[in-house]
Amino acid sequence: MTMTVRDFRAADAEAVAAARRSAFPYLVTTPRTVVWAVESAPVERHYRLLVAEADGRVVGTSEVGVFHDGEEPGLAFANTTVCAEARGLGAGSALVTAAEGYLAGLGAAKVFAWTLDEPYAVTFAERRGYRRGRSSRIQRLDLTATALPPLEADGLPDGVDLRTAADFADDPRPLYEADAECTADEPGDVTTTPLPYAEWLASTWEHPALDRELTSVAVVDGVVASYSVAHTDGRGRYWSGMTGTLRAYRGRGLAKLTKNDSLHRARSAGCREAYTGNDGDNGPMLAVNKWFGYEPAVNEWRYFRDLSA
Repeated sequence: MTMTVRDFRAADAEAVAAARRSAFPYLVTTPRTVVWAVESAPVERHYRLLVAEADGRVVGTSEVGVFHDGEEPGLAFANTTVCAEARGLGAGSALVTAAEGYLAGLGAAKVFAWTLDEPYAVTFAERRGYRRGRSSRIQRLDLTATALPPLEADGLPDGVDLRTAADFADDPRPLYEADAECTADEPGDVTTTPLPYAEWLASTWEHPALDRELTSVAVVDGVVASYSVAHTDGRGRYWSGMTGTLRAYRGRGLAKLTKNDSLHRARSAGCREAYTGNDGDNGPMLAVNKWFGYEPAVNEWRYFRDLSA
């Protein structure tokens, strides 16, 4: 068997998407999102999509780059995926070795990698010198069998108006400003600075999986106060891209309001499965998702390694 690692080509999109769906069925992944991630990445991210090819067949990938928006310099990422039937053949090692070499050449000091909480994945990471960091809990909601909380039968609270992201097509800046504040409060390993508006438009607003009609927004007295982002893949899968509420409006149930509206819209649009991921320390959103009836699907760990060592 001949194993090679090379850069992604557009012709690989179908195979890469299939490999990711095989390893991470809860993510919204399509050939279009794979190509878009490569073509739209800011130059400062130094993004590369490495592909492991065995006898002419794509068996694994690694997304590699630096956190160009991080407050601490020298932080990078390398998230590696190998098809289940190809594990143990050396694809993962070849990909990680190539990824680390590339990042070291960029001067990166520390690399982060998401790892499934499965024995094979944990063992692989720890044998390569990676240490365990934060956890992420992936949860699933069966939209065909779970009764969603009813919509507000008596109307919305005074001053609250429910809209969709599509209503902001002419001027999405209010969504950008809300997202900048809410994202800053998200727990995580890497503290980031707010994206410039133009970059937010390219990375968030123009994301090919973003479903603006299913993304719900609560406007309070004319201000975007809360929102729930919907990503869909056209295959019945829905992923919560982000649910956030501005600090001044928290504690009013607006996160539940917007997410409930979005989930109802998703079910009506034919989505069958809803997935969401929360940092293990994000108690408020874990409680919200439990209230909706989400059930645990899988856990992930954020591993890291000091490249300088």
